Order: sequence, then C-alpha cells, then structure tokens
Amino acid sequence: MSKRDYYEILGVERDADEKVLKSAFRKLAMQYHPDRNPGDAEAELRFKELNEAYQALSDPQSRAAYDRFGHEAFAQGGPGGPGGPGFGNDFSDFMSDIFENFFGEARGRRGGGRGGRERGADLRYNLEISLEDAFTGKTESITIPTSVACEACSGTGAKPGSKPRGCPTCGGIGRVRAQQGFFTIERTCPNCHGRGEVIDDPCDSCGGSGRVTRERTLTVNIPAGVEDGTRIRLAGEGEAGLRGGPAGDLYIFLSIKPHAFFQRDGADLFSRVPISMVTAALGGEFTTPTIDGSDAKVKIPAGTQTGKQFRLRGKGMPILRSRDTGDLYIQVVIETPQNLTKRQRELLEEFEAECSKDTHPESSGFLSRVREFFDGISGSART
Repeated sequence: MSKRDYYEILGVERDADEKVLKSAFRKLAMQYHPDRNPGDAEAELRFKELNEAYQALSDPQSRAAYDRFGHEAFAQGGPGGPGGPGFGNDFSDFMSDIFENFFGEARGRRGGGRGGRERGADLRYNLEISLEDAFTGKTESITIPTSVACEACSGTGAKPGSKPRGCPTCGGIGRVRAQQGFFTIERTCPNCHGRGEVIDDPCDSCGGSGRVTRERTLTVNIPAGVEDGTRIRLAGEGEAGLRGGPAGDLYIFLSIKPHAFFQRDGADLFSRVPISMVTAALGGEFTTPTIDGSDAKVKIPAGTQTGKQFRLRGKGMPILRSRDTGDLYIQVVIETPQNLTKRQRELLEEFEAECSKDTHPESSGFLSRVREFFDGISGSART
C-alpha cells in the first residue's frame, strides 16, 4: 500500500511556509488526538500520519529531500527512525504547546504541585437587620455550623502520634505520567487524588478528613448605610479545607426589615403624614419623627393639597463609604373629618354655602372641562 503525500495529509500546498505548516498540523492534531477519540482506530492512524508528515516537512533538510525524492528519501527509516529525520528542538517545543492546549485547563482545575490540598467551600449566611441598624451600623454576633480543622490531629487527618507519608504511586508529586503514543500524558494520581500524601492510620475524630463539624460564633461589623442585598465577605471564615487545606470564605447577605413608617429608595427616605383639613386650608405646621430618632417640624402653607411633598435635607440614610446623606421626603395626606357633631355639620354647611369657584378652583375647573367635553361629543353627533 503506497503512502499518502505528506502535503495532502496536512492539507497544505507544496509551497506552504513554516507558519502555515505549523497551523495546519496544530489544528488536525487536536482534532485526531487519541485522547479526544478513545477507541477510534482510524483517528489513531490519522494522528500517526500527521506526526510523520509534520516531522518530515518541519525540518528544512528532510523537506528538501522529500520534495526531490518523495518517500524514497526515507526508505531506510521513517521520520524519527534510523536514517530518517529526527525531532528537533523546535518540534519538541511545538508539541509541548499542543500538550498544554490539550491538558492545561484541566490541570488548572484540579490543582497540582506537591502536597496540594483542597480548599474548603464558601459558606452563605442570611442576616436580617432593621432600618435603624442600617442607619447607624452595628456589630452583630452570629453562630454558624461549619467544618473546622480537627483539634485531635491538627487538621492533618492522621491519628495523633502519626503523620501522612508521601504517596508511593506518584512520589509525593500528586500527578502520574503515562506514555500514550508520541505523548507523555500527565494525570492526577489515582491513589492520593492529587494530594501527594496518603494516610495509613487515619484520625478517629475526623475519619482522616482533617476537619469536623462545629458551631462557631463570629462577629460581623455592619457599616452604616448598607442596603438590602449587601454582601459582606469574611475571608477564611468558611469551611475548613480538607486535610489542612485553606479555608473558604463566609459571605453574609443582608436583608432589611420593612419599616412601619419609612420607605427607602437608595439613600432617600419617604413617609406619608396625615394632616387635618383645617391645617391644609389655613396653613400651620406639624412634627414628624426622623430615622435618627429626633423630631423635625414641617411648615404647611395655606391651601396645601393631598400628595404635596416636603423635603427635609440630610434627614435620609447615610451613603456607604461616604460622608453624604440622603433626604427625607414627607408626603401629606389630607384627612376628611368623620363622626361629625350636629354643630360641626352646621358649620361645614355654612362654609359650603359661602364657597365659590375661587375657593375650589380645581373641582370647579374640572366640572367645566367635563361639560365642554360632553358638549363637543353632542355637537359632533348632530352633524
């Protein structure tokens, strides 16, 4: 069976330069690599063809011989064999790059290095505070169940008096190598799972994991101005790592209880205050509480309508990591008198009798606009 043309195998023209050759080989080698096609004999054969073709064409001398004599140039041995072109340093470096493309990401996920230990998991704790606490800030103590380093074995996982020993399978590296065709493949050690150590006599308290479950009490500093959904990170306060590995982090998620009087929008506060009809008509003032616990006086001009807002500067919430504060907006709601006495009704009837369009400009104007609207509809219908 005659061999296929090397240029055809790589899918390049005969005048292709070194860059084009390298790019073509990289692409096809990744496509037909045995690790990506386990059990596929055709892919393995194609991969070997690619290696042989690139060996021959990547070396200038062997490529010149192939261009002149074809496969007869390597009759005494294929590329890499006796009498054939060998693997130069450039080719080895390039194949190292291919190896990194295949396995670099996976190695990064698993971690590596001698004595590699697993980091503990991050934990979440939901904490509800009042609006007043968010205004002033506070220090809160919380109790959480979590994994901590085993006291008996100091987190090593080995029974007191003993200690872990280097893994005999990987020599304490945490990774093993296996030859697969042209490549040397490096994988996580199946015996120690990448830790580089094995425990012959595990600790009775933790079963060899190096950690136990305990309740811990922590102090959380809540700064003034925090908002609903704020996340506070406590580094290293999460779950302990396995067999002495680094601890994870603890994340405190804050939620703020609804307030009976104030509604919050960012740093601003809003509240609704009922006032009497007389105060709204004649003007006056009322006292309202603020979030800092003090009282503030609000002046009402004569003729104030329901929904009118009054702004109290600097009476809102503090802005996180800033010296500025928001404002407090007071919206007045005019209360209609109820349960009137006979005399009160008489007074209101007398007041009504004295009213005019100037007294109720909005309602009078509204009625006029309604009449104009319906008159316009009637006129259009007649025409």
